[in-house]
Amino acid sequence: MNQVSSLKLLWEQIREEAQQVCKTEPALIKYIDATILAHQSLLSSLSFLLASKLHHESITEYVLKDIFDDAFSSETKTQKAILRDIKALIDRDSACHTFLSAFLYYKGFHALQAWRATHLLWSKNRRPLALMLQNRISVVFDVDIHPAAKIGQGVMLDHSTGLVVGETAVIEDCVSILQGVTLGGTGKESGDRHPKVRSGVLIGPGATILGNIEIGEGSKIIAASVVLKDVPPHSVASGVPAEIVGTTNIGSPAEIMDHGLSG
Repeated sequence: MNQVSSLKLLWEQIREEAQQVCKTEPALIKYIDATILAHQSLLSSLSFLLASKLHHESITEYVLKDIFDDAFSSETKTQKAILRDIKALIDRDSACHTFLSAFLYYKGFHALQAWRATHLLWSKNRRPLALMLQNRISVVFDVDIHPAAKIGQGVMLDHSTGLVVGETAVIEDCVSILQGVTLGGTGKESGDRHPKVRSGVLIGPGATILGNIEIGEGSKIIAASVVLKDVPPHSVASGVPAEIVGTTNIGSPAEIMDHGLSG
C-alpha cells in the first residue's frame, strides 16, 4: 500500500478512500465532505482538521486554520515530514489499514503535526503563540511536546496518550514512541538537560528517559523502563533503573515494532 511518493499522490489516495467511505457509510458523508472532499490539498485539509480539534472560545477555528496554513505552506521540510509521518503509521501500525484512517483518526499524528506548527512559530520568535498552542495540544490530545524540542521525519507516536517531551530533547528520523513515554529532565537544572534519541529507536509504553543522555541509533527501550544513563547504539535496555540486556540485530527497531527483550 505504501507506494505514495509525494503529498499530491498521498492526497489523491486519501480522497479516493474518502469517496469509498461515503458510498458505504452514509452517516459519515457530512464529516468526510467537511474534512476531506471540500479541500483542494492535503495541507489545507490538515489545517482544517487540526483547527477544528484545537479551537477554543478565545481563539477561533478560522484563526487557527490561518496559523496552520501558514506553517505548513512555508517550508518544504515540514511537508516532507508530514508525508513520512503518515507513511510511518501505515508501515508500522498493524491496526492502521488506510491512509484515510491514519490522517483522520490517529491523534499521535495530529499532535505531531500540530507540534510542527508550534516549532516553526518558536523559531520565528512567536513564542507566546507557540506556548498557547502547546497547551491546547496537551489539553486536547494529552501530548505535551515543548515547541523548542527537535523532532525529525518518519516519526510515529503510537497511541501517544501521556507523552511528554522536554524543551531540549531531540528525536531523530524514523523513531517510534508508544504511549506514556517521558523524555524529561532530572531536576531544576537549566540548559541542555533532556534526552537525545537517535534514528531507528523504539521506545516502549511507559518508558521514562531522564537527563541529557543519548539513546543510541537502532536501540530499543523496553516498556516501563527508567533510563538514567546513555544507551549504546543497537542495544536493548530494560529495567528500573535500566541496564543493557542485549543487542539488536536489526538496523531499525522502530520499523519492526517488536517490543520483546530479544534483538
